[in-house]
Amino acid sequence: MPLLRTPEERFSNIPDYPFAPHYLDWNGARIHYLDEGEGEVILCLHGEPSWSFLYRKMIPILARKGRVIAPDLIGFGKSDKFTEPDEYSIQMHRDSMRHLLDGLGLDRITLVGQDWGGMIGMRLLGEEPERFSRIVLANTGLATGDTPVPKGLSVWRDFIARSEDLDIGLVFRQAIIDDACKTDEIIHAYEAPFPDRSYKTGALRFPMMIPVLPDDPGAAEMRATREVLSGWKKPAFVAGSDQDMVLGVPAATHLAKIIPTAGDVVVIEGAG
Repeated sequence: MPLLRTPEERFSNIPDYPFAPHYLDWNGARIHYLDEGEGEVILCLHGEPSWSFLYRKMIPILARKGRVIAPDLIGFGKSDKFTEPDEYSIQMHRDSMRHLLDGLGLDRITLVGQDWGGMIGMRLLGEEPERFSRIVLANTGLATGDTPVPKGLSVWRDFIARSEDLDIGLVFRQAIIDDACKTDEIIHAYEAPFPDRSYKTGALRFPMMIPVLPDDPGAAEMRATREVLSGWKKPAFVAGSDQDMVLGVPAATHLAKIIPTAGDVVVIEGAG
């Protein structure tokens, strides 16, 4: 289980990210997380290939209302990175995040999940719904293996399957619509966790972990999660951005139909 740790100097001069680092050990790997504010827990899970930097603008606002926990998934951000593709699985991400919840004794959780962070967070909720109070989901969906994979997601998956490397900066320059939000400083911050190709195994592996057939790893658990969500009676909020070509409004609409309390999808216009 070879591990890499991004040198700390890669994270110097990160804009709008003044937060103190916290770490939790899991199976020899170090999980990084932010812990800001007090009160009920707001768990912010990022997607791929981002990290907790994604939530930098939201954290100070949310921390006025509760205790914000924003981890970096294994393979991303300041968390350690496996170098072997086989080390990455939906189960691994579920296990490491479950360890974080247990290690910090978190309950009464508001789940905030974007992209893969939504999928992993919903998996956790599906197993322990009593631990969660609310759901906030954006540009994410459920991969259950028994429904068609959105076209944009298939294209992204096929692209990664053919790729030897992944230009993280280019991904964000294309994904972010507002020029003010993709300055060189911001793009550098998204690139910071990945000094070279050897650090990107987790980012390259994520799209290939999507269950596309009923018997694919993780599919059965996602279907069980769908059953839990279909009976959800607590508050839920689902949003999708109109220019996300991978998991945007269509995926959000499908998800909102599953969750009884979600109501109408909130469409974020002019966002990628």
